[in-house]
Amino acid sequence: MRKGGGRNKGFPPSMEDESSISLRQLMVNEGLIPTLEDEEKRRVVLNKLRKIVVRWVKNVAWQRRLPQNQIDATNATILAYGSYGLGVYGSESDIDALCIGPFFATIAEDFFISLRDMLKSRREVSEVHCVKDAKVPLIRFKFDGILVDLPYAQLRVLSIPNNVDVLNPFFLRDIDETSWKSLSGVRANKCILQLVPSLELFQSLLRCVKLWAKRRGVYGNLNGFLGGVHMAILAAFVCGYESNATLSSLLANFFYIFAHWQWPTPVVLLEDTYPATGAPPGLMPIQLPCGSHQYCNSNITRSTFYKIMAEFLRGHNLTKDYLKPNFSWKNLFELYPYANSYTWFTKIHLSAANQEDLSDWVGWVKSRFRCLLSKIEEVYGICDPNPTEYVETYTKQPNIVFYWGLQLRTINVSDIESVETEFLKNLNSGSFQGPVGRIQLSVVKASQLPKNGECASNNRSKKVTKTCWRIRENKQCNNVPVYSHHLPGYVVGYQKMANREADGMGG
Repeated sequence: MRKGGGRNKGFPPSMEDESSISLRQLMVNEGLIPTLEDEEKRRVVLNKLRKIVVRWVKNVAWQRRLPQNQIDATNATILAYGSYGLGVYGSESDIDALCIGPFFATIAEDFFISLRDMLKSRREVSEVHCVKDAKVPLIRFKFDGILVDLPYAQLRVLSIPNNVDVLNPFFLRDIDETSWKSLSGVRANKCILQLVPSLELFQSLLRCVKLWAKRRGVYGNLNGFLGGVHMAILAAFVCGYESNATLSSLLANFFYIFAHWQWPTPVVLLEDTYPATGAPPGLMPIQLPCGSHQYCNSNITRSTFYKIMAEFLRGHNLTKDYLKPNFSWKNLFELYPYANSYTWFTKIHLSAANQEDLSDWVGWVKSRFRCLLSKIEEVYGICDPNPTEYVETYTKQPNIVFYWGLQLRTINVSDIESVETEFLKNLNSGSFQGPVGRIQLSVVKASQLPKNGECASNNRSKKVTKTCWRIRENKQCNNVPVYSHHLPGYVVGYQKMANREADGMGG
């Protein structure tokens, strides 16, 4: 990582310190710092999960008829990553935790069936869903009320150390592609934490830039903006520039650096470690710090690139004078004024028969937002996909509504019909297995936006829909036992199967 910079020259250290103190106070006022109770609750959840997976893997070893000494020796573990792993979680944050198991514990039979059933049997666990067809397959559930995303990686060893080094090539040999993808988040976290000069400054900077990105509407990979791993790498990159930094100087430099960045030059934490082969992908390539020339997954389009760069420039213009009298950090974190910025909006209305079906339907549609955004760009040009979710309370069916800004003065409203038709084809071509809800696209004026608040309102429900879909468990399904491939007659768990499929298996 590059070194250099330092305190803002020409100003006394006390001014830097005072500016950083006011910024830290803003973080406290915004509720960005979790309480000791929040921290302890998450620690307890992870410790319980570790005990569960150890029992699980020893049971799987017994099913495989491994010798007793190997059953005694085998082990699985849980590693936290994401915002919790980086130490920048909030009181409402979920936990990203990777389950790492040994060579004999498979994802299909052992993880998605027997571990799932073990979790469902716990009284602390609720809302267990298997998300098998995502890019990173996982089990999603709530543990003591905290949402947990649990992917799985299978290593070619008998026992996984509790503090396994996921950067050690010994543990990574001959692993399958799914395990490699599942490990990428943990590996990226570990590299970042090893590279930053000051962990506390990095965490504080990352909290600030994530708040800024959410307030200004440029956060969220699904909507074509910057996701959590993108923000973490950009923050770590800036931390590497300054050897004697304060929080305020780091935040100002963050905007200076990326307002002037010559994209598509990639952002690279470890230069020359992995030589480039070909052009980097996308409009804003950000290289993962832990793989041989691997880049963060990105959904950035022409529209969202324009919005991100405009916000970088706005941030720089606001923070370049952060040491002057009467400067206030609050201006940086103002909510983006969607209603005052656009004359026209694409309205995306999603509905379903009940709240559970709606959650699944919205999750599926959001996973295809990149396609919708591209189609809108083809017809209308620049589009700003506001990630805020609204509810029309005057309609009977459960619903979620999005309003995406369109940067045009006059619009052919009927063009949205072709966009809807094409997007419906995309939705129907996927692997969604739940009840299909409704989607209706229309174009509305800014004056038709919700009257109960501006589009930039942050009065969002804390129960934001997660992007996932699951195998439906409906009344036309039977519990069918799944037998071990290694221990005849032993039931490892049960799967939901339609009655006609279950009858066919019985013959």
